[in-house]
Amino acid sequence: MLVADIMTTTDLVTISPMVTIREALNTMRDNKVKSLIVNKLSPSDAYGILTYKNILQAIVAEEGDIDLLNAYDICSKPAIQISKELNVKYAAQMMVNQSIKRILVIDNNELEGILTMTNILEVLMEQAKER
Repeated sequence: MLVADIMTTTDLVTISPMVTIREALNTMRDNKVKSLIVNKLSPSDAYGILTYKNILQAIVAEEGDIDLLNAYDICSKPAIQISKELNVKYAAQMMVNQSIKRILVIDNNELEGILTMTNILEVLMEQAKER
């Protein structure tokens, strides 16, 4: 099975790298998501990903200001990314080895979708139910 078969391609929530963390948190709440894709600053730039973990570390642990810090300041960039033509088992191995829950799916440096642990586990649960 390929990443393209199970990745999420619709309802991807992206933000500008320059939004404040307050705005990012509001976007997360409004869209009921746990991460945001941080857009590139230029065509040759990399995408980033902003997660609850990034926010907790910057705001709570390091006492940052949610109105002064931007998404660009605290996001994971470049975000770990894979091709949609990759076998899902290798994506799963990467997620486990890197302790991450989400991987961006990129083609020609353009966002195609996102693969999450939930995507993979839903397939496993379906397969388990069939037996």
